[in-house]
Amino acid sequence: MAISISAVVLLGILVFIFVKKSGLNAAHAIVCTLFGFFLASTSMAPSINRFVTNFADMVGQIRF
Repeated sequence: MAISISAVVLLGILVFIFVKKSGLNAAHAIVCTLFGFFLASTSMAPSINRFVTNFADMVGQIRF
């Protein structure tokens, strides 16, 4: 678990730098995919899932 969290922190920093500095190309997309893969195996995954679900429900209730 400690290795996964370290990978998540490292990949999260890399994703942030890639997006801010130089846009997002194929190599960066691979890093983003790995970040998501390792993030899914952490204890934060259920909280992130609830947040995304609640956000999607909130957006779905907006009437135009």
